[in-house]
Amino acid sequence: MIRAAGLALGLALLPALGAAQSVSDCDGWVGAARNLAEPWDENTRTFANGAVRLAVLDTLEPAAGAFHLLILSPPYTELGDRQCRIVGGRGGLGFAGMMFSELDASYDPAVGLIWTLPVVVLVSDTGDFQTVGLRVTLNQATGDVGTTIFPVD
Repeated sequence: MIRAAGLALGLALLPALGAAQSVSDCDGWVGAARNLAEPWDENTRTFANGAVRLAVLDTLEPAAGAFHLLILSPPYTELGDRQCRIVGGRGGLGFAGMMFSELDASYDPAVGLIWTLPVVVLVSDTGDFQTVGLRVTLNQATGDVGTTIFPVD
């Protein structure tokens, strides 16, 4: 009963989160190398025989949105480098927290690579923080990156 109530509350808050995630190119200051979270060996992982790399970015400020997820992946450019994408929170902010150690990875031929991990977001309507699940998908053939959030227990 309590679990169902928690799920109902989580689902009720999802609209308040609005577009709680965004995907952008790595052209801005967020994608700078100085923002790679340390220790590096705990904040980066590779997939698809090294063709795909995820890394945590920590911009330090704003504290309520300092964490972003960096994705280096195919498709490759004409120069041979990978595309670079950043997953963050709404309005260009990041997440208030990211539990990268809890990253779960899978593959679905119809979707591509799929990652899920808990992130902490600022709920715009209440000013409170909430832990939600972040699901990120990557189609290596097209370069499409998709994101969704979902309630966690």
